[in-house]
Amino acid sequence: MRMRISIIQMDIVKGCPDKNFESVTKKIEEASASTPDVILLPEMWNTSYSLENISEIGDSNGKRTKEAMSSLAKKFNVNIVAGSVAAVRCGKVYNKLMVFNRDGEQIAEYDKLHLFGLMDENKYISPGEKLCLFELDGIKCGAMICYDLRFPELARMLTLKGSKMLFIPAQWPEPRIHHWRTLMMARAIENQVFMVASNRVGVEEPNIFVGGSMVVDPWGQILAELRNGEESIVEASIDFEVLQDARRTIPVLQDRRLDIYK
Repeated sequence: MRMRISIIQMDIVKGCPDKNFESVTKKIEEASASTPDVILLPEMWNTSYSLENISEIGDSNGKRTKEAMSSLAKKFNVNIVAGSVAAVRCGKVYNKLMVFNRDGEQIAEYDKLHLFGLMDENKYISPGEKLCLFELDGIKCGAMICYDLRFPELARMLTLKGSKMLFIPAQWPEPRIHHWRTLMMARAIENQVFMVASNRVGVEEPNIFVGGSMVVDPWGQILAELRNGEESIVEASIDFEVLQDARRTIPVLQDRRLDIYK
């Protein structure tokens, strides 16, 4: 089976949900022109890290995001992994990812587990408590958000629960972009899964974001990547036979020594 992926790499206007919703709508329309099976958005695309007023401008119960993404998924007959947004629930703010199928139905959501102290995320945002697993066109998938990529336990757990593809929206800054590329390839190789990631671009003082949105196959080969630091859309065609071949050739998952690890 094959699946066509479109990744939206974009700048985000800090603290301006209206402008960002307008931009995302246009970019999803643009990405849909090539009839992909899945579209992925970056992290915190509705507000970015406008943390001082995040509880005021965050999406109340994710309602605006749900309505917009549901409508677009149904209109263009495409699955949307809607990156993540700042969402407010019961007086708390979450860095929330949502997933919509071709019929516009929300089929999954995920609150970021690991909060990034260097950007004060942990001071303003509450951590999630659950994994994110879902199916897109019959393919089992999982999701993480940005800093989650540094925790191999999470990717491994999602893999052991059946995920063949892991989606990662991010705001990963330029000084550590080498870590980004290295960890994306490492997570793909050690779990023998496809890694699909959208990283933003632009300047948000004091951070500079240069993108690097990419798709990596289970052998660690980069199938598509944006390295120009500009807004763009990158596409890739995923062949899941590659995953089966990798797991047959080097049976890493079945050769684990659980007796020792415990």
